[in-house]
Amino acid sequence: MTMRICFISALVAALCAAETKIDVSKVVDLTYTLEETAVFWPTAESFRWKKDAWGISPGGYWYASASFSSSEHGGTHLDSPIHFAAGQATTDRIPLSRLIAPAVVVNVATACAANPDYAVRVEDLTAWERSHGRIPEGSILLIHTGWGRHWPDRKRYLGDDKPGDASNLHFPGVSRQAAEWLVQRKVAGVGIDTASLDPGPSKDFQAHRILNGAGIYGLENVANLGKIPPRGATLIALPMKIKGGSGGPVRIIAVLP
Repeated sequence: MTMRICFISALVAALCAAETKIDVSKVVDLTYTLEETAVFWPTAESFRWKKDAWGISPGGYWYASASFSSSEHGGTHLDSPIHFAAGQATTDRIPLSRLIAPAVVVNVATACAANPDYAVRVEDLTAWERSHGRIPEGSILLIHTGWGRHWPDRKRYLGDDKPGDASNLHFPGVSRQAAEWLVQRKVAGVGIDTASLDPGPSKDFQAHRILNGAGIYGLENVANLGKIPPRGATLIALPMKIKGGSGGPVRIIAVLP
């Protein structure tokens, strides 16, 4: 915990240091815009936004205000550990030390291009370690499947676009064995550029159950992972702080080395 606190303190100091501006060329937005075209789980309530007031007010000045409604699980969002594990942390209970951490990016895009139902294997993770060193405890592991190229085309991104039907989905995810292996590495969170940590055809959601059961949160529909190096970046993933939430919209940015 002390190392994590020191890491966050160093990051804040670096971002706020001196009298210089933040180098925005080193900041990558990994978040899709929340709008009605954003991809949500087929059985979830989609994002809705409406203007309540938008124009010149009776007092003669400009005034704009709007309302929105949404499932917690759609667009770029966080899955709290309680999502698939009773008694685990809700969205508001995840410590900042687990939401601001070093990023590890595992690229399986070639395998996923050949198999839309590809499930990340332990071999993919050990191959990464052979090239880049041991995955750091407390890091946020991101899986780059290349699926972001299909966003926001629901049929291509999900494999099926029937409203309310999640029985015939096809996209990559994480295998049960890989999820178990990541629990041993004690990562803080696991993110992916698809609609779910589990592959589309999954009916028992083993990756969710294993990771959430170990207190590991998920990040889904993460954008622009092709712009992040295998290691060296810092991830900042701050969800909407919903009391008791099973998840929520999250703004994710990566600070490049």
